[in-house]
Amino acid sequence: MPYTSPVAETRFLLDKVLGYDRLAQTDLFAEAGADVTEAILTEVGRLCDEVLAPLNRGGDLTPAKLENGVVRSSPGFKDGYKAIAEGGWVGLSAAPEHGGMGLPLTLNTAVFEMMAGACLSLQLCPLLSQGQIEALDHHASDTLKALYLPKLISGEWTGTMNLTEPQAGSDVGALRTKAEDNGDGSYAITGQKIFITWGDHDVAENVCHLVLARLPDGAPGTRGISLFMVPKLIPDAAGNPGERNNLRVVSLEHKLGIHGSPTCVMSFEGAQGWMVGKPNGGMAAMFTMMNNARLGVGAQGIGVAEAAYQHALAYAKDRKQGRTPLGDGAIIDHADVRRMLAVMKAEIFAARAIALDCGMAIDMAKATGKDSWNARAALLTPIAKAQGTDIGCEIASLGVQIHGGMGFIEETGAAQYLRDARITPIYEGTNGIQAMDLVGRKMMDGGEAAFRLLQEVEDTAEAARSKAPELAHKVWDAAETLREATEWLVAQEAGDRNAGATAFLRAFARILGAHYHLKAALADPDGPRARLATVFIDRILPEHESLLVQARAGAGQLYALSAEDLESA
Repeated sequence: MPYTSPVAETRFLLDKVLGYDRLAQTDLFAEAGADVTEAILTEVGRLCDEVLAPLNRGGDLTPAKLENGVVRSSPGFKDGYKAIAEGGWVGLSAAPEHGGMGLPLTLNTAVFEMMAGACLSLQLCPLLSQGQIEALDHHASDTLKALYLPKLISGEWTGTMNLTEPQAGSDVGALRTKAEDNGDGSYAITGQKIFITWGDHDVAENVCHLVLARLPDGAPGTRGISLFMVPKLIPDAAGNPGERNNLRVVSLEHKLGIHGSPTCVMSFEGAQGWMVGKPNGGMAAMFTMMNNARLGVGAQGIGVAEAAYQHALAYAKDRKQGRTPLGDGAIIDHADVRRMLAVMKAEIFAARAIALDCGMAIDMAKATGKDSWNARAALLTPIAKAQGTDIGCEIASLGVQIHGGMGFIEETGAAQYLRDARITPIYEGTNGIQAMDLVGRKMMDGGEAAFRLLQEVEDTAEAARSKAPELAHKVWDAAETLREATEWLVAQEAGDRNAGATAFLRAFARILGAHYHLKAALADPDGPRARLATVFIDRILPEHESLLVQARAGAGQLYALSAEDLESA
């Protein structure tokens, strides 16, 4: 499956739409100038195109397997991971004092989107390590940091996140894994975890598990959960992998997609672990890992969408079928195929812009310490995750449609993108949870952060009226409609908010997408990006009106239908 990393598109967004140069003007990211950014994107693009993308199909056809208690990775994955680690890409945004590059998360998001487009199954491994690095950096003791961070950042060791249990999916507070004090600073961890991505493998010398467990006196629910570092191989006095810990892989999940990524059922049988953070503070530490991981998963959806689009475009340019309005040519000249390709490209641009803007907000908050940037980052995170992953599935599905019957045949490879993308709206917090987070916690400020972002959209539209009057008018009107819906939303009870949460998030993403497309059109008024902006604003943006009707419908009509009604109606 040929793949070309979207380096030029990413640079355009960073430079012309998002104002990425503001980061290099801060003391924290002074090294992240245009030359460094260009060099990194170009080098990672080469890695993705030449090393990672050729592994994608093989990982699907020859999944990871469990042999005699050891997980064997898909062919070529060990070398692919080695190239990622040796390039320093695991530690791109990690702190320099532990061996990282200290570069912006925005750049890291672009890099990992390209890796996901090249080979999602393999990209998951360093993504989980990066989340663990973040959690340890914020919450671990200096001793744990000194022992684990350099190894994780170098890629010598990899990290996982162990939350889910058979009886406790999204309800993390129902977990039963227990932790008992060994009396020597360590704890005995006992329990079972499921859905552990890259829970074991042969691509690196050690696997470091962050495990949520409950102390004997831990309160019920999430308030009584602590976090522990539980390595596969316990480091010896020199910090090298030593004795095997009391944990094992029970089985590997047989999944719809991402076959090259070993998803493990893990059993901890009195395994030795060390507390990360404070007793009963596990959820706070784990959320540090999950928040950035949610942006990373949004980027995964965009990466798969980009790959599926490229695959479909190549097929549409080659496949000849029937007479088109332009004569006897390839199916790309049929109006409906042209429509699908245009929508795919416009959707990817919008979702990528949301994700990178979210990364910018996180970076600017870190560099400046300003609450307004923190609020913007918090608001954009659930939108970036949900929209990026929803679009990943939708674009991959359109890719199958463009292939026609051949898209349903596995040999063409089109179906793999759809199967791989389908997990992304589920893990790291389902998209329904993201939507409820948006209308709940992220609106606890009375909608202030949302209104501030909508004001930016309206200001851009006002400034664009003289150059792109039709587009600007539509974007301004849409933003004002969303403002009114947000004012309604913050006045409602939780039940009514949640009933319309998914539609509200989608509408917000539509208006943000139009905002970025409008800015792109202003930067490229006579070029393809202006024409693409017209597609998004004329064909996709109008969806916001029906979405906001759904968002304001309330919960009453849903609960008026009983469980029996749903069975019989």
